[in-house]
Amino acid sequence: MIPFATDDDLAIADTIRRFAERDIAPHAQAIDAESRFAGEHLPALGEIGLTGMNLPPGWGGSGVSAVALYLAVEALAGACASTTSMLTAHFLATDAILIGGDDAQRGRFLPAAANGEALGAFALTEPRAGSNPADMRTRAERDGGDYILNGTKHFISNAAHARFLVVFALTDPAAGARGISAFVVDRNTPGLSISGPEPTMGLRGGHVFEVVFENCRVPEDRRLGPEGSGFRTAMKVLDNGRVEVAATSTGIAMAAFEAARGWVGQREVDGAPIARFQGLQWMLADMATELDAARLLGLRAARLRAEGARFSQEAAMAKLYCSEMAGRVTDAALQIHGGYGYSRDMMLERLVRDARIMRIYEGSSEIQRNIIARTLLK
Repeated sequence: MIPFATDDDLAIADTIRRFAERDIAPHAQAIDAESRFAGEHLPALGEIGLTGMNLPPGWGGSGVSAVALYLAVEALAGACASTTSMLTAHFLATDAILIGGDDAQRGRFLPAAANGEALGAFALTEPRAGSNPADMRTRAERDGGDYILNGTKHFISNAAHARFLVVFALTDPAAGARGISAFVVDRNTPGLSISGPEPTMGLRGGHVFEVVFENCRVPEDRRLGPEGSGFRTAMKVLDNGRVEVAATSTGIAMAAFEAARGWVGQREVDGAPIARFQGLQWMLADMATELDAARLLGLRAARLRAEGARFSQEAAMAKLYCSEMAGRVTDAALQIHGGYGYSRDMMLERLVRDARIMRIYEGSSEIQRNIIARTLLK
C-alpha cells in the first residue's frame, strides 16, 4: 500500500516502472561508463508522456497528480538516475515558465517541451552563489526593447543539449533578491557560450555545464513576469524540485535495497545463504524502515503540492531526509555485497556514486536545515 496514492496514480506508476525496467535500465551501466548523455532517451520519455508529466493538459502536459509524478520519478530513478537528472532539470525549466510566464510564453515553449521535442535547462547556480541565489552576479541591463545579459552560470544540467534555458539575472542589483528577473533564452543566442560537460563523480549521463553570457541580447518578451519577480519564481520551482530530488533519492535507495535483498538470498557461505545471519537481517530491517519513513515524507510533500497548499517546509524535510537516507542505504547495500559491491561491473557502485549528489543539489542538506529551522522559529 502506498499512502496518498489513488488507483490512477498507482496505474501510472506501474506503467512507468515497466517502461523503465524494459527500455531504460538495460542502458544505465553503459551510459555511466561511457559518460553518454542520457538525452538519448528523450524521444521515448516524450512518447510515454514523462517529459510533460509536470504540466497541465492545456499546455501539452499529462495532467497527472503530483503523487503520480513522485512515483514516476522514483521508478525512473531506480532504473537510471542520470536519465532522471536530465528529466527533472527539464521539469525545473518548464515549471519556471508555467509559474512565472504568461499565456503567450507558455504557449510558445511548453507544448514542444511537454512532448520531448524541446529540452529545457534551468540556469540559476553561479560559481560564487551556489547555496544563496541572492548573491548572483549575472546582470541583465535594459537596452531599448531588449536586455543585455552578462555573467556566468555553473553546474547547469542539460545546457548544451537544451533548446532553451531559463536564466536568472539581476535587473536591479541594489534590490538584492528582489532585483532578480527570469528570462527564457534560446541556446543559440549570440553571446551565449557553453563549456564541455563537467567530469562528475556520479550521474555521469546527466551532463552539467558552465554557461557564459557576453553581451547576450534577449528580447523583453522573453522575461518571465515583471522585473524583480524572478527570485519568487525560482523559490517556487525549487520547492517542486526538492520533492523530485526526494523521489529520485528513494528510487535509487529502493534499487539498492532490492539488490541487497536479492544478494543475501543468493550468496552462500558454508553451503547456506548469508540471509541466515542476524546481523545482515538487521541491516535489511533498518534499510527497509528508513526507506518507508523517507517515502512517507516525500509522498506527504507531493500530496500537499497536488492540493495546491504551501509545502516549502515539507519539501525541505523530504529532500533532507530522503537524500541522506539514500546515502546510508546505498552504502549499506554495498557493504552487504562486500567486494562485489565495490566492483564497477555491478550497479551498486554506480548507485552509491549517483546518490551522493542528492545531498548537495537543489539546496544542500545544510540549506534544507536552515529552511526548516527558519519556519520553526517564526
